[in-house]
Amino acid sequence: MSVYTTEIASDVIASDNPIHQRLLKAYYLSQQYIYGKVLEIGCGEGRGVELIAPKADTFTGVDKIPQVIQNLKAKHPEGDFRQMVIPPLAELKDNTYDVVVSFQVIEHIRKDLNYLEEIFRVLKPGGKALITTPNIKMSLSRNPWHIREYTANELKELAQKVFSKVEMLGIGGNEKVMTYYNENKKSVNKIMKWDVLKLQYRLPAFILKIPYEILNRMNRNKLNSGDSGLVSEIHHSDYILTKEPDTSLDLFCVMEK
Repeated sequence: MSVYTTEIASDVIASDNPIHQRLLKAYYLSQQYIYGKVLEIGCGEGRGVELIAPKADTFTGVDKIPQVIQNLKAKHPEGDFRQMVIPPLAELKDNTYDVVVSFQVIEHIRKDLNYLEEIFRVLKPGGKALITTPNIKMSLSRNPWHIREYTANELKELAQKVFSKVEMLGIGGNEKVMTYYNENKKSVNKIMKWDVLKLQYRLPAFILKIPYEILNRMNRNKLNSGDSGLVSEIHHSDYILTKEPDTSLDLFCVMEK
């Protein structure tokens, strides 16, 4: 079983490569923070486990999909993988983890404040939490898989309700990445011009997911077949940590308990 859709980018589907590399960048950036007992919330099929688990004394991963947890248990027997729908982090004790990472998750959580409160609860005093989420200012259309998206200020203000120390950074891209982004934007806009009734904003999310998935996959395949290697050439090193989150592709939030 695979959980991959256009929302959960694949590391093997060629047209997903720019998104996969973008998501992978967060794990490379997190390596400098990793030590001690580490928890990943929303580990999925384990995109970054091999990057961060070896740097930890212990690694715990939680995800809501039972099959991916079973697969990870078989692939990484040294880790502690648990099936869990969050929030809350019901099975996890207070003041347990030195570092919590949770990438591209908060936008899927209806009770986002409770999600941050639970991260705070399971962190040790002085522990750090790292989260990423799309920057709504750079989103090209409504994503029906997301409950909401945030500006940098909105996410910072939410995090400051729970954490006293919050640093808001961003993940941007070099010229190669932004060329892909602009080509993607042009292609999406061509599709969106047919949505004269603005149905993407009016349809219930569960209905919108079907055309979104079909059109998004068609668009990625078109970009992959139509360019001169740009899609395949993008690497995680083409994504850049920036102190200007407002213009970044993803928000990268560092919180300390």
